[in-house]
Amino acid sequence: MSSAPRSPTPRPRRMKKDESFLGKLGGTLARKRRAREVSDLQEEGKNAINSPMSPALADVHPEDTQLEENEERTMIDPTSKEDPKFKELVKVLLDWINDVLVEERIIVKQLEEDLYDGQVLQKLLEKLAGCKLNVAEVTQSEIGQKQKLQTVLEAVHDLLRPRGWALRWSVDSIHGKNLVAILHLLVSLAMHFRAPIRLPEHVTVQVVVVRKREGLLHSSHISEELTTTTEMMMGRFERDAFDTLFDHAPDKLSVVKKSLITFVNKHLNKLNLEVTELETQFADGVYLVLLMGLLEDYFVPLHNFYLTPESFDQKVHNVSFAFELMLDGGLKKPKARPEDVVNLDLKSTLRVLYNLFTKYKNVE
Repeated sequence: MSSAPRSPTPRPRRMKKDESFLGKLGGTLARKRRAREVSDLQEEGKNAINSPMSPALADVHPEDTQLEENEERTMIDPTSKEDPKFKELVKVLLDWINDVLVEERIIVKQLEEDLYDGQVLQKLLEKLAGCKLNVAEVTQSEIGQKQKLQTVLEAVHDLLRPRGWALRWSVDSIHGKNLVAILHLLVSLAMHFRAPIRLPEHVTVQVVVVRKREGLLHSSHISEELTTTTEMMMGRFERDAFDTLFDHAPDKLSVVKKSLITFVNKHLNKLNLEVTELETQFADGVYLVLLMGLLEDYFVPLHNFYLTPESFDQKVHNVSFAFELMLDGGLKKPKARPEDVVNLDLKSTLRVLYNLFTKYKNVE
């Protein structure tokens, strides 16, 4: 009796040496990756527990949440940083600082990273105020930086306190790279020194306030106003008809602009010139100078102004020169700054032209 043939015992498939090694390595990496993901997930859960009833602290660096008991830290909400008006404010201030410090060969690229140690702020204040501060030129230590910053900010406070402005910054907030505090400081300096820039109006940001209490992190949101209106910030001139026009009767603005365009073209046409856009065509000051010559019936020597101005300063020179001609003609000082006209501020340009219209509307 013959037995059934036995099935051959299956042999394990032989693997290539490198295939086996890579497979093991891949398995090891996968296990490590899963372990890391689990660890990250646990850490995320722990953070959620440690900040009850608080919104997620998006875009917060780890060092921003390493606080002592009852310590508080503030940061701008990431959504506010993307606001076009906020971005414009930062850009305008950056460009202004770099223009002021161009002769010092200093280039500021990021406000909080370049201004926190007091070095650039010292140079900026010295340039704006025409003074020399008694501080060490270069300080590497944190104590030395804060001492320099203290000296610089005390000089700033001496300038601003007499005007009764609220000082919304401190040595610790500036040195701690608090962007809101740095922006408050720069806006105040720009206002005090009547910087030739146009700050965007009504810039408000949402600020996240993080506080550690009983070992837990708590956060809240507050609104911080960085700028108001140009008139309020520069502290100049009482409200007039143009404020009312812009605020309450914008529909009548086109009528006023049309009347002023008709008035200026009546005279500029004598030189084969024509205006179609008030806010842009008077910004370099050339038409203003020529218009004053036509209204007062004299020739303005070409060496007194730039016929084809290229830089901001040349345009400001032209507008300032036109203002001097207006004063010589018996007009009151315009309720505008030359810099505002150059910066395409329509309200300022309308004020200047309406001033001319009032006196010369019957001049042929």
